Amino acid sequence: MTVTPAPVPPSCWWREAVCYEIHPRAFADGNADGVGDLPGATARLEHLAGLGVDAVWITPFYPSPLADGGYDIADHTGVAADLGTAADFAALVTKAHALGLKVLVDVVPNHTSHRHPWFRAALAAGPRSAARERYLFRDGRGEKGELPPNDWQSAFGGPAWTRIDEADGLPGQWYLHLHAPEQPDLNWRNTEVPAEFERILRHWLDQGVDGFRVDVAHTLFKAEGLPDAGPGQHQDVHRNHLMPYYDQDELHPQFRRWRALLDNHPAPAGAVPPHERVMVAEAGVFDRERLARYVAPGEMQQIFNFAFLESPWDGPAMRDVIDRSVQAMSAVGAPVTWVLSSHDAVRPVTRYGGGPLGERRARAAALLMLALPGAAYVYQGEELGLPQAHVPDDRIRDPLWERSGHRVRGRDGSRVPLPWAGGVPPYGFSDADPDSCWLPQPPGWAALTVAAQRDDASSMFTLYRAALHLRRAHPPMRTGLHLQGPASGEWFAFDRSAGLRCLVNFGARPVRLDDRARVLLSSAPLDGRDVPQDTTVWIVLEEYPQ
Repeated sequence: MTVTPAPVPPSCWWREAVCYEIHPRAFADGNADGVGDLPGATARLEHLAGLGVDAVWITPFYPSPLADGGYDIADHTGVAADLGTAADFAALVTKAHALGLKVLVDVVPNHTSHRHPWFRAALAAGPRSAARERYLFRDGRGEKGELPPNDWQSAFGGPAWTRIDEADGLPGQWYLHLHAPEQPDLNWRNTEVPAEFERILRHWLDQGVDGFRVDVAHTLFKAEGLPDAGPGQHQDVHRNHLMPYYDQDELHPQFRRWRALLDNHPAPAGAVPPHERVMVAEAGVFDRERLARYVAPGEMQQIFNFAFLESPWDGPAMRDVIDRSVQAMSAVGAPVTWVLSSHDAVRPVTRYGGGPLGERRARAAALLMLALPGAAYVYQGEELGLPQAHVPDDRIRDPLWERSGHRVRGRDGSRVPLPWAGGVPPYGFSDADPDSCWLPQPPGWAALTVAAQRDDASSMFTLYRAALHLRRAHPPMRTGLHLQGPASGEWFAFDRSAGLRCLVNFGARPVRLDDRARVLLSSAPLDGRDVPQDTTVWIVLEEYPQ
């Protein structure tokens, strides 16, 4: 399949950008208290600039009770005391820009913390008050209101409703939380809510940020009347756009208003052009045509491609995901935004089989992703090939653990602090005692530290660094993406540019390289001219410009 994208204005820096995700409490500790922070991240920005990324996305650093890793926000324009100060954030932005890095931050518009001033006011104000109208409070069903208002289920398990005690001490109304009970959902049909988030966006734009990652962008509006969703709500994710709490049509006018705000908000004094700000949607919608609506002209510029992240390491499946993703995004003139991992996902080394096999496949997947045209997101530690870590039961922080009755361990295994140097925990992450660090690191990570990998020609870090610099030197063609290879899908190839071809072999049979091919980079050693199984190679052909 060949799809020809629309011409790209030169100011659209984000179309081919590689963005590095920083989970701040697990990235680098600057004050030796065992918790990563903004000064620690600032001190390590040269690592990212040297790696070759274009931007950093910092997950929530706002004041939070940490019921859900910081996504339960008590003040959307503040800085958490354990992570630093407003001045620390300003210093991070200044240094990032000096290094040529754009800065993206999270905006979390679906919910607040239960300790947010608005929610506290709602609890105190009573039923049907203006304060409660900012959230989704409802009377319960049943003779005495003892049943939830509908059958909606939380993404973290259990009912999506919690009943409160009113001021008189008696059981009262219920409030909606599509996630943890500590994350009450906002009512986006209340005019105060969009007005407040416009204020929040303007605040961070004034601090110099270059864009926003919009958390669970598909959940803001709920169907009028809050109808029952029916059985099997979270069983078939590929039909989740049919749920009454997902993917409502009112989202798109709202996002067009945000895009206009970003496009027209003045650049801060001294800002380095281009000034175009970007919005990237985290929207768990798997119908590709509906997903593409979020990046239609005048809305967001990027949307995470979860179908690529969730694809198994399988040639036909990967080829199908790539084909369909490019087709859907090209229909609205948007780039595909490729992602292999995040703070919410099992790390690729583990997801693709673990051990040497998982590492080999993760290396191949990295070169595949970074060769594809479009934007890419790299989660901290992927450049080191970190596996999913085991976190002891008594150290787990993820609310999924308690909400599932200790059946689902949650996402903490991908949120363990980065290993920077040394032979034992905390591997240069902090000067604190390892037992006091944010999450415990495995004892066997000495060979995975940045220091151990930096000068190792065979390391994952060296592979990522080489790939990112080659990627920048070989911008993609504007003639479209054409996947070549057998119908079986055992392997496929494509030209990123007139000077770089990517070939990935999933099958047991080796693939023979053309005699004209010169290898630029390979995820694993080749057998002469043969590309073995679970290997991606970047090549140039003799007739191409060098």
